[in-house]
Amino acid sequence: MRDRDEAGRPRNARPRDEYGRPLPRGTEGVPRVPDDYAPTAEEALEEARKLLAAGRPFHAHEVLEARWKTGPDEERELWQGLAQICVGLTHIQRGNLSGAAALLTRGSARLGAYGSTRPYRLDLRALAVEADAVTTAIDEGNADAGSAIAAILTRLTPAPPRPLS
Repeated sequence: MRDRDEAGRPRNARPRDEYGRPLPRGTEGVPRVPDDYAPTAEEALEEARKLLAAGRPFHAHEVLEARWKTGPDEERELWQGLAQICVGLTHIQRGNLSGAAALLTRGSARLGAYGSTRPYRLDLRALAVEADAVTTAIDEGNADAGSAIAAILTRLTPAPPRPLS
């Protein structure tokens, strides 16, 4: 029986390993994102960057998912796209390359819909292109989780402000 909150939504009670894989109940896993976590955009991005730098894209996904669930409705696609890219990286770590390619493609498409806008100074076009490059590496049999995480992390860093024209 799953733990549920007052609204009937499942809670994240089951312990997980560093790759986000479920562990048997009662096993000690790595710290999880609390169910009631409601980060600001800046907090979510900073924490996601830290987790990616530590090689923990599943946990970065949880942070970004918390933002999409608690942030403004008009930003839902942004946070879902970022979270999907992180789950794609998680699947590379776990060896599920077809799942990785599917999620990276979905995340890239969500971010691509933003065009050249730069919410939170993120170059979403470059991030989408990088996710597509990781998908190409998967298709070519050259996928490496560490390199893919590093490439996405580089693009998740805010771009310098654009000069006034």
